[in-house]
Amino acid sequence: MIINGIKRFGSTERDICLHGIGVDPEKIHENVVLAPWWEPSILPELGEAEYLSESDYSAVKVWNITADKTEITYIKTGIGAPVLMDVVLALGLTKCRNIIFIGSVGSLDEKIGIGDIVIPEYTVCGDGASRYIATDNLKNDCWGEKVYPDHDLTSTIISITENICKQNNVKWHLGRNFSIDTIIAQFAHLDTILSMECNVIEMETAAAFRAAKISNLSIAAIFSVSDNTIINKSLVSGRTEQDMNYRAFVRRNLFPRIILKAFEKCTNLQEG
Repeated sequence: MIINGIKRFGSTERDICLHGIGVDPEKIHENVVLAPWWEPSILPELGEAEYLSESDYSAVKVWNITADKTEITYIKTGIGAPVLMDVVLALGLTKCRNIIFIGSVGSLDEKIGIGDIVIPEYTVCGDGASRYIATDNLKNDCWGEKVYPDHDLTSTIISITENICKQNNVKWHLGRNFSIDTIIAQFAHLDTILSMECNVIEMETAAAFRAAKISNLSIAAIFSVSDNTIINKSLVSGRTEQDMNYRAFVRRNLFPRIILKAFEKCTNLQEG
């Protein structure tokens, strides 16, 4: 329905991909990393990155990465659910099969520290963009609904993360995430969000998980904890240099290993 709605007004599938992602559909690999803010330079161990282009939205930039036997398309989408959702929908028109979302998450649990890794079990919808793809009727409100990542891909990432974190003395956690549209205004609503038993908060994955399901794509997420409001280490204040150094170490050294092993396993399973 979504793609047909665009075609109705004269656009082609190639037009959609070029506008929303910035490259021809043929240039997108089966394995895709989506990141709202991080660029490949933050994860140098992921592989050699070739910059392709940016889309009509200047925030959306695309690289292709080669790492050993694995080819990855890396897309920086910009922050927020609407633009990331559009990228995922456009990916449904390419040969993409697997998506790993990587990004920052805020902790709402004193046991989940800055720099720790979080794998979300589900995301509670608190964004407005999801309404446009939740049902055919815009009047139906999906706020508060749980949205799930792909079970098999998430299970693979959990297993890999558990092993790698144990080897490196790094903590990881299962996340019950809340996706929100605002950083500043969230603080006034944290009690409500906590009452929904959420232990982390970010902005994109409710829409991303839903869009991937519509597009028949496997998706899972790996979060890096950037702040913890509960212990007064918010994005605004309170974080120490030690906190940020630990976070940078985990992101730089562990994230590439988890991503590559997960994609390698996906490729082996799909080829087998």
